[in-house]
Amino acid sequence: MGTEYIFFSGKGGVGKTSMACTQAVRLAEEGKKTLIVTTDLASNLADVFEQSIGHQITPIQGMPNLWAMEIDPDKATHEYIDRAMAPIRAAFPPQIVQVMEEQMSGPCTAEVAAFDRFTDFLEVPTGEETVFDVVIFDTAPTGHTIRLLELPAEWSQSIDAATAGSGQTCLGPAAAIQDAKHKYERALTAMRESDQTTFIFVLHPEAISIKETRRAIGELSKLGIQNFRLIINSIIPPEAAQNELFAARAKMQVQYLAQIDAALPYPKQRMPMLSGEIKGVHRLRQVAKIFFDGSSASKTFKAENVEPQMATLATPLADLRARIQPNGHRRTVFFAGKGGVGKTVASCITAVWLARQGYKTLLLTTDPAAHLGDVLDTPVSNEIASVSGLANLWAVKIDPKAAAETYKERILEDARRRGRPESAIATMEEELNSPCTEEMAAFDKFIEYASQDEFQAVVFDTAPTGHTLRLLELPVDWSKQLDVKIFASVETTAADDVAKQRFGKVIEMMRDPEQSTFAFVMYPEATPILEAWRAARELGTVGIHPGLVVANMVIPLEQANTDFTHARRIMQEKYLLEITERFGLPVAQIPLLPQEIKGLEMLAQLGERIYQGELVTEKVVANLNI
Repeated sequence: MGTEYIFFSGKGGVGKTSMACTQAVRLAEEGKKTLIVTTDLASNLADVFEQSIGHQITPIQGMPNLWAMEIDPDKATHEYIDRAMAPIRAAFPPQIVQVMEEQMSGPCTAEVAAFDRFTDFLEVPTGEETVFDVVIFDTAPTGHTIRLLELPAEWSQSIDAATAGSGQTCLGPAAAIQDAKHKYERALTAMRESDQTTFIFVLHPEAISIKETRRAIGELSKLGIQNFRLIINSIIPPEAAQNELFAARAKMQVQYLAQIDAALPYPKQRMPMLSGEIKGVHRLRQVAKIFFDGSSASKTFKAENVEPQMATLATPLADLRARIQPNGHRRTVFFAGKGGVGKTVASCITAVWLARQGYKTLLLTTDPAAHLGDVLDTPVSNEIASVSGLANLWAVKIDPKAAAETYKERILEDARRRGRPESAIATMEEELNSPCTEEMAAFDKFIEYASQDEFQAVVFDTAPTGHTLRLLELPVDWSKQLDVKIFASVETTAADDVAKQRFGKVIEMMRDPEQSTFAFVMYPEATPILEAWRAARELGTVGIHPGLVVANMVIPLEQANTDFTHARRIMQEKYLLEITERFGLPVAQIPLLPQEIKGLEMLAQLGERIYQGELVTEKVVANLNI
């Protein structure tokens, strides 16, 4: 029998890596040669296994039969560009080569490169010396994973069209990557083979997590992938339910567990919430006994001993307000962070609070899953509309696919107006049909909204990455990048002055802390902190620095009144201190509540608690249970 492939996927923050590592350890214990590979940009395999791993296959210490690799997106990108450009460097002038290399510096190439490296492991043999019995892919959060899996078909179309036309794609020269097309097709074929490949979705018993899982399975089904399993993670155990907060959350979970059974008819397993972090081979073996053998979690899992933190963790409320309120001119607040950490909740709380302070506020998202409407408990459309029940608040979701069509039409119409020849316009259209256009188009739509003077505050759920901003700052005019596909002589005048000025103005606004705040949202846990730190450093390369940190799902101090909740609160305090020391920024804390955050009333109450610290009324206490 050939190599077995297991993909772990799901919304960010649901425990994919922990469960993937647990599966890997159990398979290795059974004597199967197992490789675990991650394509997650915020990989924490090294943290879970407590050893260095990196961009090469590495044996796991103390665990025979187990190897791991973290695909480094930067290294993978350099390797990919070098391979794709090698024949071009020998055939074309340096000016053309430089333009093409700059064109391949965008986020699309990084995505392609990661997938290209990832498909190497779907080939047989997988390594020069070792053939693995099982390869486990700890994938990136759902939306990104689906994007990677959709790409082979788009690449094939892009390569075919470019081969018939100009010979160039946003993925690199068509001739140079033509051979890769067959590799990608073989990869997708392997993913569709149910006897060989399993997709395991990890989810929490919560509404948004269920919705995201259903959406992702639907998208994968369209690609012909059919073999799904579920792991329902973080189920409140009996020992935790002795506490009133966790007892209320356990009651909420019962309803969602029934919903999962009804709505997701796939084989499923349950995993209880543990009292501490899953780190190290020893604890992974303990988790495997709980998950696979049904051992008691309270008797089997031994949490790490963490010293209580004596340092004060409170941020002056005035410092928080100073980062989100308009200061004589419009303020734009961007919420960024690992998928699933609560960016949408944080952005909704903040937008509702600003609107209640009398600021005319726009709340918008480019998240394809678009959970704004779920949290506000009111529909949000693709057109700016006022939010019913609250003066001063408007909301809109940007559909990346619809934005890409509008963006494409505008670019082509502009080219026709400038009198470009039909051959050049055909080449532009071919280029704009590539997989690279949506991210640019969604950000372009945001620019349109951000350039308006109508709103005093703009709150943006899902901030643009450093990749996106670098793409906008490439030192070659967009018109040149489009023209170069036909290797024609390039106009020296900037054909895109107006558009570049719009982008330039907004990026300068994003760099100005008086006008903009990048707020990173995270759980007080290792992986989200690491992800946020890396993202902050990436934004720093384009001159944008974070101004605020939001710690979500913090167990209120008064609720740390059982052994289980006390152990988790102490663990959180360790990471709250790390957040404070690592970022050196004001930290807003969103408490863990007995139910999901939903509706304007709850958002308003939380806003008052977080940004004003007001003594809450008896009604609020009853609603929030804090």
